[in-house]
Amino acid sequence: MATQSAGLNTAYPRGLPMLVALFLVGCGVALFQFSARSGQLLILGLALGMTLYHASFGFAGAYRRFITDRDMSGITAQLIMLAVVIVLFAPLLADGQLLGWRMVGAVAPVGIGMVTGAFLFGIGMQLAGGCASGTLFTAGGGSVRMMIVLVFFCVGAFLGSLHLGWWSSLPGIGAVSLGKTWGWPVAVVVQLGALCLIYTVCRRLGGHHGDGALDVGSPFHWKRLLCGPWPLVAAAVILALLNVLTLIVAGHPWSVTWGYTLWGAKAAAIAGWDPVSSTFWRGGYARGALDRSILQDSVSVMNLGIIGGAALAAALAGKLRLSLSLSAPQLLSAITGGLILGYGARLAYGCNIGAFFSGIASGSLHGWVWIMAAAAGNVVAVRVLIR
Repeated sequence: MATQSAGLNTAYPRGLPMLVALFLVGCGVALFQFSARSGQLLILGLALGMTLYHASFGFAGAYRRFITDRDMSGITAQLIMLAVVIVLFAPLLADGQLLGWRMVGAVAPVGIGMVTGAFLFGIGMQLAGGCASGTLFTAGGGSVRMMIVLVFFCVGAFLGSLHLGWWSSLPGIGAVSLGKTWGWPVAVVVQLGALCLIYTVCRRLGGHHGDGALDVGSPFHWKRLLCGPWPLVAAAVILALLNVLTLIVAGHPWSVTWGYTLWGAKAAAIAGWDPVSSTFWRGGYARGALDRSILQDSVSVMNLGIIGGAALAAALAGKLRLSLSLSAPQLLSAITGGLILGYGARLAYGCNIGAFFSGIASGSLHGWVWIMAAAAGNVVAVRVLIR
């Protein structure tokens, strides 16, 4: 049993990877019996969780490293990921269906409320020490602190849903699809050009590769594939491909924070909250999702898969352990950061995945506006925390 000098850490036995794998296989079989689509989504979530964990592919850390050290390896990996997914999404969304299965992109309105939410989310990323996907895979890896962030992320997202009507009423320009406005070929070229411009600007600001997003390190072999670490560039391409598969299987791109919002609402309903009291939850898709099992919600199933995939990856790497030591400042930042992340994500119609990654992949203007506002929030939070 491994121990560390600071705090109490509970390490798991060596046989745990097999136990975790068997448990996840059992869950997958049960879900396939329940719904083939749910089983497929769980598998996609598992693959996403393993990829995120083995590559330590985070957004909050990447932005913090660039702001403080001008290390842009994480940003370069994100740009590669976006370039691949933009090219692959375009023909699918242009046609709108594949083998009779309808697909829609992640296109959302642009407005004051959305910009405010993205800015808040950027602040929350640095306070919490993670983003939406980062919260899932680090919690799956055994981080108690990020488990707390996840709980309050759900609380904040639910609170945001109760106030979304007022924020949505503020001035805005509505939803803008670049693919529909300019045509998909032009939209793809313009967005790829924007990615090149971002890379150039970051380099001009003194950015360097650090460890290097393009550095694959030692050769890939079966042990490294199972136990990690994975190079950032490989993870970037894999995440892009998995988002494409999510679009095909789920009918919509990868999303995370809708699941948090739904979980928070279900917990509130158990505590006695009446959905009729909220415009957002009174009817339509939201009320239907609230009345159904989370196993019928595609985002929730994938979120659970990401946690499970990260747990399996951590177990295979021999790093799955619970750190039970948490200081008062860490607890406070986890609670505060989680609340801000959840509230901001709901106002902004998504997070670093649903709004930024999937939004830009879908040719949505709100994805580009989101990252500008969130980047500003990250800069403000990092500078304040440094001081």
